Amino acid sequence: MTRSTRTPLASLCGLVAVLVALVGIASPAHAVAPSYVALGDSYSSGVGTRSYIDDGTTCKRSNYAYPKLVATQRAYALTFKACSGATVTTVTNTQLGALTAGTDYVTISVGGNDAGFGDVITECAQPGWMSDCDGAIDDAQAYINNTLPGRLSTLYASIRSKAPSAVVVVVGYPRVFMGEDCNAGTWFSPAEQTRLNATADLLNSKLSAAASARAFKWANPTSRFIGHAVCDDVEWINGLSNPIDESYHPNRLGHSSGYKPQVATLLVG
Repeated sequence: MTRSTRTPLASLCGLVAVLVALVGIASPAHAVAPSYVALGDSYSSGVGTRSYIDDGTTCKRSNYAYPKLVATQRAYALTFKACSGATVTTVTNTQLGALTAGTDYVTISVGGNDAGFGDVITECAQPGWMSDCDGAIDDAQAYINNTLPGRLSTLYASIRSKAPSAVVVVVGYPRVFMGEDCNAGTWFSPAEQTRLNATADLLNSKLSAAASARAFKWANPTSRFIGHAVCDDVEWINGLSNPIDESYHPNRLGHSSGYKPQVATLLVG
């Protein structure tokens, strides 16, 4: 019998070829889903959608809220921290811990509760003879102009410090009213509705400026919600509701048709 003249290296290569033929080329490991942290208040948690996750909190987080919808559409791994009633202080103290150097995407909506917008609407909903709607609006606008910008700046700096590489989208607030009051039990005059919408615009202007200062993206929902305010033919925002905290918040259409398309477009890169 003739001695084989194959070298050890040739034999090894032949063995590798056989193994590859038998088991095939290994598939690449599954990519890790991008990390998305949703921060903020009730406009992000999903209050108004009337269906909430049983997560042991009173945050009223909803599977119909835009963070959940965007995360599903983009295949992002969502950490859902937004919570009903959140202010700049509570976001700072109870939500920012979810951010890390590995966070890829962040959304944040906050400022309305700091300005007491819910209390302002409650005041203005009463008959004119028993309320001080203009005074309440004046106080809210003074806070938005004089105090809120500094607090937003500090909050946004903390977000950038904790998530230095993340794409951050600051999400604003829609105009709630369209000039008519169709709800029994509320007495918003056209002039009051105009001032309340102007206050939402003022708040958005401060959010936008603070976002720009940190090179964050800005999602302004104003134009998307025009024609879909309270008492419009197709409401994306609830009017006076039962339970009361569902009132004057985006409903499921507000999240799916209003917020989701806009935020999803920006929450990339």
